[in-house]
Amino acid sequence: MSAPDGMNLDFLKRLAKGIAKQFGNDCEIVIHDLSDNNAENSIVAIENGHVTGRRLGDGPSHVVLEALHGDRGKLQDHFAYLTKTRDGKILKSSTVYIRDSNGDAIGIFSINYDITSLLLIDTAIRSLTTTEEPPAREPENIPLNVNDLLEELIAQSVELVGKPVALMTKDDKIQAIQFLNRSGAFLITKSGDKISKYFGISKYTLYSYIDAKS
Repeated sequence: MSAPDGMNLDFLKRLAKGIAKQFGNDCEIVIHDLSDNNAENSIVAIENGHVTGRRLGDGPSHVVLEALHGDRGKLQDHFAYLTKTRDGKILKSSTVYIRDSNGDAIGIFSINYDITSLLLIDTAIRSLTTTEEPPAREPENIPLNVNDLLEELIAQSVELVGKPVALMTKDDKIQAIQFLNRSGAFLITKSGDKISKYFGISKYTLYSYIDAKS
C-alpha cells in the first residue's frame, strides 16, 4: 500500500515494530491512514493487534472519526489517556498525528498499552493505604469495528439528551443528531439509514435536523 506524501510508511512500520518489541506483547501500535477520508478500513499497520482484537484493514476509532471530520491543522496530539476494549481491558493510550508539509494530519500513530494487570496490583495496594477515593473518569471504549463504533456514538447521543428516544421531542432529536454529526458518525457507510431508523424519522428529516440551527 502506498503512503500519502509526507507519511513514510516504511519507517513508521519499523518504528511500530521496534516499540512493540521493546515493551512486549501488551503494547499495541496502530497506524491509521487519513489521506483518503477512509472511515471504513483506516488501519494500514498494526503490531500486537490481539490487545484490542483489531487487524490490518480495520478501523476506525473515535480519534480517527474526529480527525476525518475536523480541522486537520488544529488537531492536537493526546498522550497517556485511558481507553477500554470491548472485553474490558484498560489501556494507557497515546495518539500522535502524522502531518504533511502544510501541517495537516494525514495519519495517526497510536500506542495502546494494556495496564489491566497493573491496575489490579495498584488497586490492591491503594486499598491498604487510602481511606477515600474520588470516582475515576470512565475510560473511552475502543470499538472493534465500525458497527460497534456507530452503536456507541448513538448511545452517547441518547445519554447526552438524557431520555429514551420514545420520550424525545423534536428538539431533543435535533440535539442528538447534531452530536452524531459533530462526532463524525455520518462518515460511516449507511449510518444515515441506521440513525434515521433508530430515531424513528425519515432520511429527509434526518438531514434537515443536521442542518437545523441549534
